[in-house]
Amino acid sequence: MTKTMTPKQRARQKYEVVHKEEREQATKQFNTRLPSDEYEEIVAFLKKHGIPKVDLIRIGYGTLLENYKEIKQK
Repeated sequence: MTKTMTPKQRARQKYEVVHKEEREQATKQFNTRLPSDEYEEIVAFLKKHGIPKVDLIRIGYGTLLENYKEIKQK
């Protein structure tokens, strides 16, 4: 049984095919695994405070940069 696509779905699929390489060059992702309990705790915290996951990465990275600058200066 073949599903028929709506015009909107066809347009979205065409867009994805045409812009796939462009998207792959523009963004990257961390394929990381965490223990389920730790993951759920982090996600619950982020949701409670309305923080997107990408902000967790950016803020964490910024904090690490600052910590390493302080260590280098000593």
